[in-house]
Amino acid sequence: MNRKEVRARIEEIGIIPAIRVSSPEEALLAAEAVASGGIPIVEVTMTVPDAAGVIAVLTKQRPELIIGAGTVLDVETAVRCLDAGASFLTSPGLDLDIAEFAHRRDTVVFPGALTPSEVMAARKAGCDFVKIFPCSQLGGPSYIKALKAPFPKVPLIASGGVNERNVADFILAGAAAVGVGGHLIPRRAIELRQPHRIHELAARFVKALKAARSQAFQAS
Repeated sequence: MNRKEVRARIEEIGIIPAIRVSSPEEALLAAEAVASGGIPIVEVTMTVPDAAGVIAVLTKQRPELIIGAGTVLDVETAVRCLDAGASFLTSPGLDLDIAEFAHRRDTVVFPGALTPSEVMAARKAGCDFVKIFPCSQLGGPSYIKALKAPFPKVPLIASGGVNERNVADFILAGAAAVGVGGHLIPRRAIELRQPHRIHELAARFVKALKAARSQAFQAS
């Protein structure tokens, strides 16, 4: 898929599972589990051992999935991830060098931002989305809603503290998508090799998101 298609799919799916586990094998298990639960996208964070290798395996074995790279902190890492087949790049903060590199490679990029100034800088840099991180620490859905007032056309991804109980609130507040970590891929489920638990959580997240989007549509 090209950049435009990847961007559209991310917004359509609306949930970006962030994989933070201790081994490549666990990362593959987590990716398969969320995909089977109805979320055909994963963000393999650079905290996973041999993260680029995991991206390469997933893009080869599951070409129907959107595989991205998370916690990308420098251009050198971004190069490795895109060479491995990553379809998007994301980071916890705003690095304009990474954004510029992604544009040169015609790749979706969404940096982390927290303040209005950072959102403005990311928008000016042409980023596809802006990830508000860590979102819950600044008020969660109410902070997303506050940011959408001055930035109604900037697609925001809420990340940090998103769980099954509040995912609908983030969508109703105006988030284009949400990033979810341990609340969707619990460490205990990984340790006990219980992919069915992750599958069930993924299905519940999808149901909650769809209901929230339906509610937002009816209210518009």
